[in-house]
Amino acid sequence: MSGTVAGELARTQRVEPDRTLRVASYNIHRCVGSDGRCDPGRVAGVLDELQCDIVGLQEVDNSPGPAPTSMQLEYLAARAGMHAVAGLRIVRHMGHYGNALLTRHRILGVRRHDLSVSSWFEPRGAVDAELDIEGLACRVLVTHLGLVPGERRQQTRMVLALVGETPFDEPLVLLGDINEWLPIGRSLRALHALFGRPPYARSFPATFPLFALDRIWTRPRDSLRTMRAHRSRLAREASDHLPVVGEWSLTEVAAAAPSAQTKEKTGGVESNSELWGSSSDVNAPVLSIMTTRPCVDG
Repeated sequence: MSGTVAGELARTQRVEPDRTLRVASYNIHRCVGSDGRCDPGRVAGVLDELQCDIVGLQEVDNSPGPAPTSMQLEYLAARAGMHAVAGLRIVRHMGHYGNALLTRHRILGVRRHDLSVSSWFEPRGAVDAELDIEGLACRVLVTHLGLVPGERRQQTRMVLALVGETPFDEPLVLLGDINEWLPIGRSLRALHALFGRPPYARSFPATFPLFALDRIWTRPRDSLRTMRAHRSRLAREASDHLPVVGEWSLTEVAAAAPSAQTKEKTGGVESNSELWGSSSDVNAPVLSIMTTRPCVDG
């Protein structure tokens, strides 16, 4: 058997046929539920219901302090038994809440991107992590775009620039509250042009969902097998958004992905940004690795 054929066979055999990875995007609204009460325990209960491998979180309040509603990221990670990566706003204490990533997989590297457009608007950012998923190197982006259309369009261009850095054969999942209320909005059209049109579900408001604000895109195209809003009674009470959950086909991913060992040897995520620390301590609840601002032409 030739080396090329043997390598392709080994890559195919790393993942069982029809094996999927469960991923979710969840705006937890600082753990403030539909009754106006802040209860991180309810959000932890929803995460337990989801049983996901990867969860992108938005509006995580990680303010320090002894109150039971503070340090939400550490609490949720401990309850879920997952590794946590804090977003830029949490690390730099830019405001009261921010994005975060929860994962059951080994973290190869992390970057944090500033997507803020102007001091007139709320600071925005993206978590950008490289994960080892069953020996495959996969990139995960978590974001929360702005409320104003012009602001959102600029941030979408930044996200597209980040995705454009990734080799086309490297699997990628984008998890986020896109804040695009219209199905023909420019941000959605731009993201669909790059990723294709994956399934979607209405997730806001949680008590009577009318709008598909929370989205999941994956690469390779068509690797997102299913997508649904999780509509349990607890989910309707825990936040003003429902979590959206997708099944990401590892069969499709395995056919495209470079090995995690190869990525680790080349230093994890490629970046011109400053290295703040090491990504090897995956047991730490919050990792502070890299920060960068994407360059966008025009």
